[in-house]
Amino acid sequence: MSPEESGKEVDMWSSIRCLGYLSSLNLLVAVCLGMYVRWEKTSEPTILVIFILGLFVLGISSILYYYFSMEWASLSLFHLWFGFLQGLLCFLSSPSLENDIKEQVTNYLLLASVAVRSLWALTERLCGSANYRKVVLTSAELLELLGFGIASTSMVLQRSVAIIALLVALASIIVDLRMKSLLALPNLTCFSVVASVTFFQALKVQTNPFALGCYLGRLICEPLLDVYFSGLSVTERWMPFLSAGRLWRKLTLLPLGVTELMFFVLCALKLGQLEFWYLVIPGFCVFGLFWMLCHVVFLVTLWSFHTKLSECQRVQATQRSDTRSLDRVMASRGMRHFCLISERLVFFSLISTAILGAVSWQLSNALYMSMFLVVLSLESLTHGLFHELGNCLGGTCVGYAVVIPTSYCSVDGQPVLLPPEQVQELNLRSTATLNAVQRLFSHHLIQTFGCDYSTSGLSLEALQAKLRSFLELRTADGPRHDTYLIYYSGHTLPTGDWALTGGDCLRMEQLLDWWRERNVGFSSRLMLVLDTENSLPWVKAVRRVEGLYVAVQGAEMSPAGDAESQVAPQLGDFTTEWVEYNCNPDSGMQWSERGRLIAAMYGVSKCWSDYRLHLPTGNDVAKHWKTHFPRATYPLVSVANWCCGLNLLWLCSACLRCFRRYKLAWFPPTILDTGQGIKLVRS
Repeated sequence: MSPEESGKEVDMWSSIRCLGYLSSLNLLVAVCLGMYVRWEKTSEPTILVIFILGLFVLGISSILYYYFSMEWASLSLFHLWFGFLQGLLCFLSSPSLENDIKEQVTNYLLLASVAVRSLWALTERLCGSANYRKVVLTSAELLELLGFGIASTSMVLQRSVAIIALLVALASIIVDLRMKSLLALPNLTCFSVVASVTFFQALKVQTNPFALGCYLGRLICEPLLDVYFSGLSVTERWMPFLSAGRLWRKLTLLPLGVTELMFFVLCALKLGQLEFWYLVIPGFCVFGLFWMLCHVVFLVTLWSFHTKLSECQRVQATQRSDTRSLDRVMASRGMRHFCLISERLVFFSLISTAILGAVSWQLSNALYMSMFLVVLSLESLTHGLFHELGNCLGGTCVGYAVVIPTSYCSVDGQPVLLPPEQVQELNLRSTATLNAVQRLFSHHLIQTFGCDYSTSGLSLEALQAKLRSFLELRTADGPRHDTYLIYYSGHTLPTGDWALTGGDCLRMEQLLDWWRERNVGFSSRLMLVLDTENSLPWVKAVRRVEGLYVAVQGAEMSPAGDAESQVAPQLGDFTTEWVEYNCNPDSGMQWSERGRLIAAMYGVSKCWSDYRLHLPTGNDVAKHWKTHFPRATYPLVSVANWCCGLNLLWLCSACLRCFRRYKLAWFPPTILDTGQGIKLVRS
């Protein structure tokens, strides 16, 4: 980069920072002017004392920041005090201030502050200079919420509690937006409507709408923009929660349960309003019972999730891997399947809260409204967690490897033993191949069924028994694995069939017939990885297979062009390169380069692009219920599974499947990501 370009970049970043400083300066002037106007109109000495104390705190913050380099303490004091002053500016409002010119200037400055703040946040993200942190709430947001809550204590206790509950709901919505929950935007809309239309009317408090809008806008603008701009992955966004200890996570269920109970008690206060008793009492009894059943399921689901997450954390700790592998650990432990079922159940809990809230709506009870918003935001946050994990985590996979190190065969294709002088070399090569396969299974957390190694070959009966047992495997939770991977390295006939002892061979049609028998009624997929001399016939044959999700990864070995400079490739070389490519992102392996002695190739069945990870069936939900929930909740679980399993966009899905099929058939990618962490490649 030239000095001129570097200087321009520095100027751009300086201009962006100036927007942030200008927003804070506007807010500082607005708060000072607003407090002065209120003291001038009321002659209240307390306001003057707070105003002078505010200037004193600002001076202390500046001294700590510039002279003692205590940046954290300075900014914490600044945000806490500013939240407090904005709260006072909002609540200390009266009709006599509306026509005051200084009050109007204050309002314009507040609008300018939130506008400049939003412009700064947007510009920072467009220029790529935003720092996306793995936090649920920043310290600035938490302190400004705390300061605003302290300001609310200037009112009577009942009003103060209602406002503090509203601030808890606001904090939950900020977290909801930052986590990109599915229902975050509808939840924000509901909060805005309730807070602006009914909450403060029920509270019977006159507020300054400009101060309130400025406060909410400055807190919401960055999380709202991050819904679109944030590039953090799902596990990165949720890492503060996913990496927390088991005890702390389970203790969060206690305040959550208390909050849910308080909301139900507040809903029951509706029974005291007998104006429409013939509608209120039956409606509350029916929907209240429905709500209680849903939330028993809700709390049990969260407890079970914490238990499974603790198991995943223990597995990750034993492997001494970095935090990025937690998603692979959760996928291997069946967390995706658990989250897909839990998402449906939590969604029903959310629906029951909305229905009970509508039936028990109390226009004159501000505390009820704020608790309704708190419960709604917390449950939408939980739904977002299960939805995101259910969509991003990979499925379970089980693998089986067969290595038959024979490179000579008789005329009829039967493998024979090697000459004694080549046994040691071949044993070393075969051991390296087995180690590479085990590395692949371990790196991608593939459950290992076994790795069979035989220098004398395998009989068809023995291999058939092994493969049938392998294809029948299920996960610990009951459903079948999402992916079944079979690796084979050994001698083959020119047709690609596996050469076995006794003159037998394993044809592709036989293997697919066994797979078809074991996979009836399920949507698992089969992946074959072949390190053989004649894998091309199977790669071509699989492209004609219909009704099954099957893929074949093979390789074609070319003879060395110059015997002095190049060594002819042998069995196991492709495995070494392919495993290195799939386990080391920095390997730099180029499969499309010219002159490769080992050319990779893959083929997939016609419906491969239709494959989706296993979705919970009715039997899966029934097993899930029997494992985790009380018997009385079974009707609710069945209804939730039926309603959430409806496919209302089947026509769009059919068109999209057709497009994907043609795209994969006509324009197959050089690298095909299976979604399991394993990539199929072709040269």
